[in-house]
Amino acid sequence: MTDKFSRRELLLMGRAVLLSAALESLLGGCGTQENASPSIPDVVTAPAIPAQAGESAVVSIARIENDEIGSAVEKALDLLGGVETVTQGKERIMLKPNLTTDDPGSATKPEVIETLARLMQAAGKDIRIGEGSAAANGFNVQGGETFRTQNRDLLDRMQRHVFDRLGYTKLARSLGIPLVNLHSGEMVDVELPDGLAFDQITLHRSLAEIDLLCSVPMMKTHSLATVTLGMKNLMGLYPGTVYCAVRACVHDLAAEAGSPGIAFETLDMVRANKLGLVVVDGSMAMEGNGPTEGDLVKMDVIIAGVNPLATDMVAAAAMGFDPGDIPTFAWANKIGMQPSSLDEIEIRGETLDGVRRDFARPAIYPWGEVRRHWAVRDMP
Repeated sequence: MTDKFSRRELLLMGRAVLLSAALESLLGGCGTQENASPSIPDVVTAPAIPAQAGESAVVSIARIENDEIGSAVEKALDLLGGVETVTQGKERIMLKPNLTTDDPGSATKPEVIETLARLMQAAGKDIRIGEGSAAANGFNVQGGETFRTQNRDLLDRMQRHVFDRLGYTKLARSLGIPLVNLHSGEMVDVELPDGLAFDQITLHRSLAEIDLLCSVPMMKTHSLATVTLGMKNLMGLYPGTVYCAVRACVHDLAAEAGSPGIAFETLDMVRANKLGLVVVDGSMAMEGNGPTEGDLVKMDVIIAGVNPLATDMVAAAAMGFDPGDIPTFAWANKIGMQPSSLDEIEIRGETLDGVRRDFARPAIYPWGEVRRHWAVRDMP
């Protein structure tokens, strides 16, 4: 089991896998890989203070009318000044949907990603879609049990399956943009001064090459984090060939540092990346015991902003949660991210009261309890 090893030992084992992976030119068979930029070193350093702290705390809420999701996405961006404004000075952009499993009911709708990609392409941007899914039946879920694995072949086949089943392979082909399997391929190390759980995180090289990361989560509750939105969606950036998938190995390591509600591992990943736009897919949301076992509710909203914390706070409030009760938000403030209250956020479009719905709460469990019975064993 992974908890036999120290953090350093786990990372060293992962890097041994990466040395052989770097010799291959395809990203696990998912899409194509461009030549790595020679300007990106093997080790980069994240800013000591999150870049998001000084960004504008403006968040838009657009209602979806007559199931026209794309129109609402475009309106949400227009309320922020338009796609040219939110991507100004950013040429290479990765869209990160929430594809935790192969279940369409717990995933970001392809229509949201398609609209964002087309708008950004029309603005002359270089777009790609990236994901590292957590689990799927027949891969690291077998016989009703979820396993941990760092096996590259299994993770590559799983990611192809998820992309295919959820319609993202077809979508990427129609748009002429690459799908990036974030589990394997060339990697870089990002040093995190004053990291909460990690002093260094290994990431897919494509994440270091882009100018902007756009997180596009499905609005959901979460049994560990309470809610899963734009920042929590970045857990899918931990490459499984290094940290294992599901992310039980990451949670084990973060728990050693005292992470509450998986806040530390989430915020360290936020700091390691260029997250500068969040577009929350609230077309169909999930309440209760999310992120995969909850009940679907038709919210019919798109919530967007360039400040990830502000956007997540508004989305959580729309779900009926007090943002002050979300551990990730509280710790974001402690490391210097702003805002600290809804009063500091300018909301454009629909009012918060006009879209708010009190979601059924998830049963919240500490990781130490969950790990006793879920994702305990390595793949046989």
